[in-house]
Amino acid sequence: MNFIIEKTFLSENVARLVVEAPLIAQKQHPGQFVIVRTDEKGERIPLTIADADKERGTITLIVQRVGTSSHKISLLNAGSRLLDVSGPLGRPTHIENKGTVLACGGGVGIAPLFPIARAFKEAGNRLIAVLGARTRELLILEGEMAAFADETVVMTDDGSYGKKGVITIGIEEVLRREPVHLAVAIGPAVMMKFVALLTRRYGVPTIASLNTIMVDGTGMCGACRVSVGGKTRFVCIDGPEFDAHEIDYDEMIQRLGTYRAEEKESYDAYLGTLS
Repeated sequence: MNFIIEKTFLSENVARLVVEAPLIAQKQHPGQFVIVRTDEKGERIPLTIADADKERGTITLIVQRVGTSSHKISLLNAGSRLLDVSGPLGRPTHIENKGTVLACGGGVGIAPLFPIARAFKEAGNRLIAVLGARTRELLILEGEMAAFADETVVMTDDGSYGKKGVITIGIEEVLRREPVHLAVAIGPAVMMKFVALLTRRYGVPTIASLNTIMVDGTGMCGACRVSVGGKTRFVCIDGPEFDAHEIDYDEMIQRLGTYRAEEKESYDAYLGTLS
């Protein structure tokens, strides 16, 4: 169990792993995630299930190197084994035919957006995908998304591919030209904040999937708490999706930086062992 079947790099620091997990593959739904641990001393980190194959009994995980644990996972190759893969966790996305759905993905957030967008398309919706990245080299899953989306808009900050500008520019172009009945936003917290501000102006209901600090994934530790509509919610059991217009993004961004100094210290020490 938990053996890595395939590994590829989508960009320099983003790896795609196909992992043997037959029970999770059978039970998972779009929007859910797993908690992964590499070894006995490894930390527990949440990773969204980017895809699943029930027949093969596999799930696909996409991990970006941002710290010690994610770097360790990205170095594992086919034939290696993850110590723990716990899940599926979180509430699945509510999928229904809404009309036109706008799927907004920034950076590695395109990975968790992928199965959700596909499910909305399979439910009969018109699907418009707006994907954003800093550069062309950092854009992931464009081809896979375009294979089923009715339209795909690509934005890069530096203009190296698609249209130049932040993702909200591409989103607003769509909102100005046609009615949108639901938007789904996944990406960096600051991106989701500005997407939510934009779609609120246009009166478009919007879902945001959050990736907060998380430890156990079962609601016991409280590390993933966020304020939604003035109430405390736990991303692992109440989410990861919430009404994007009700989230306190500033509080969430502040909490995401709680252990930044410790994370940097750990990562620097780990990189030192690789040199």
